[in-house]
Amino acid sequence: MTPDTALPRPWRSVPAPGLDRTRQAWLRRPGALTAGLRGLGEVRLTVRREAVEALTSGWAAEAGMAAGAPVWWREILMTIDGVPAVQACSFTPLRASLGVWKAMRGLGQRPLADILYRDPRIARSGFRFGRLRARRADGTWEGAAAGAMILARHSVFVRLGQPLLVAEYFLPSFWAVAARRRP
Repeated sequence: MTPDTALPRPWRSVPAPGLDRTRQAWLRRPGALTAGLRGLGEVRLTVRREAVEALTSGWAAEAGMAAGAPVWWREILMTIDGVPAVQACSFTPLRASLGVWKAMRGLGQRPLADILYRDPRIARSGFRFGRLRARRADGTWEGAAAGAMILARHSVFVRLGQPLLVAEYFLPSFWAVAARRRP
C-alpha cells in the first residue's frame, strides 16, 4: 500500500448506501478497532512499513495539511486467527512524529490504540468513509483479488494541535470472520 493506493475517492461522511448491518456496524464502531477485533479471535499485528513520505494532495485535504509535507507514515496488517482482516495506515507531520506523536515511532508490533485512548488531551474527529477496488493482486491488499471491494474509514486524532490520521481498510476476508459475531 502506498499513499496513493490507500486513498479512496471520494471520502464521505456516511458509509456507502446498501451495506448490510454487519458492514455498517463495523464501519461505525467507536473506540479502538483492535479491541473489537479481539472479540473475534486472536489478533496479530504486523508492521508492513514505516517511512518518511511526501503527503499526497488527497490525504493532505483529509488531514488539513499541505500537499507535499513530509509525514511519518506507518502501515500495518492485522490478522484474526491467521486470516488477513484489516490493513491500516497512519501518518502525522514528520516534526510531530519527533515530538507530540513520538510514541507512534516506538510502537513496534503494538496497535496505535495503546497511545490513542489513554490521554485525555487527544480529541478524535468523526469518521469519514470510503471504498475502493483492489487494482491488481500485487500484494498491495493482503489476500484481495484484483477488483475486490475494500471498505475503509478514517478519522483524525489531534493532540496539542498536531494531527494524526488513522485509516482502516476492511479486507474482503474480514467479513467472513466478522459474521461470527457482532461488533
